[in-house]
Amino acid sequence: MDATTRPRITWTTLTPPLALVVLALSWGRHPGTPVVALIAVVLIGAVLAAVHHAEVVAHRVGEPFGSLVLAVAVTVIEVALIVTLMITADKDTSGLARDTVFAAVMISMNGIVGLALLVAALKHHLAVFNPEGTGSALATVVTLAGVALVLPRFTTTEPGAEFSSSQLAFAAVASLALYAMFVFTQTIRHRDFFLPVATGKGPVDADGDGHADPPSNREAWTSLALLVVALVAVVGLAKVESPAIEDAVAALGFPQAFVGVVIALLVLLPESIAAVRAAARNNTQISLNLAYGSAMASIGLTIPTIAVASIWLDGPLALGLDSMQIVLLFLSVIVSVLTVVPGRAKPLQGGVHLVLLSAYLFLSIKP
Repeated sequence: MDATTRPRITWTTLTPPLALVVLALSWGRHPGTPVVALIAVVLIGAVLAAVHHAEVVAHRVGEPFGSLVLAVAVTVIEVALIVTLMITADKDTSGLARDTVFAAVMISMNGIVGLALLVAALKHHLAVFNPEGTGSALATVVTLAGVALVLPRFTTTEPGAEFSSSQLAFAAVASLALYAMFVFTQTIRHRDFFLPVATGKGPVDADGDGHADPPSNREAWTSLALLVVALVAVVGLAKVESPAIEDAVAALGFPQAFVGVVIALLVLLPESIAAVRAAARNNTQISLNLAYGSAMASIGLTIPTIAVASIWLDGPLALGLDSMQIVLLFLSVIVSVLTVVPGRAKPLQGGVHLVLLSAYLFLSIKP
């Protein structure tokens, strides 16, 4: 076998099976603090490894399929963590899905987008992207957020911030249908709107997709298998860690809703890194595909899954945002529209988005 085709043994190769071993040893037990900390390290490693292998598969299938694979992989992790915590937590988790999905939307729309624009604009003078594709993604995210997270606050069939069963079913079907329509648009009908914009300043690669040259079929299949293993490990380890996450949030004196922020930060960290790397390579379009794709998948896939899971879950499911969250979402939408329409951005736009993210995080701790 040629040295260039021989698979290398790296931490991303070893972590998924190691995570499975740790899961098998810890399943059904109540480990102490040192062991919980060790499991947390393995869990984070499994998340990073899962997204790495999703990126390898993504490189093989090309852009914009690559961003889609990564977004779906991240959302599977997010859904697993949400459902696991809702099933195993002793405390009220009626708002956990809402808090986590909203956190993912705010982190994606303001955190990932803000960092990507700031890095690209500082390094390449202007961050350049396709406003047609990006605008379509933003419109889909805004519609999904409005239907799934804002409307429940104003419906009158059920008290509080809840949907009735029929309303939840409608929101789930509408979210899934809209997400499917966007995927069709992004990958088939108008794929060219979501490809990196040629500026003449970025790196040139053999296949011209904005990524490094794609891996071989063997590497892609290996990564696909390791991705499945890593996701299974993440689901199981999340169940083991769920009491510790809630205890840590309570010990810090943060509101219970901050658990959702922790989950979103955990699962979106690798995607944030990938987006910043793409921006540094002057591929801002890939960064925005990742950001809005994550926000979209977070709503379009999580809400239908939670709707189905609610059949077996006890207690209410609060999806409606409170007044402060609606205001933050409204500001984020206005700023995002003003950012996307020109098709290019200065460092200022990145800074504005990051200020909105900072406001959200601070007010999540001190509402």
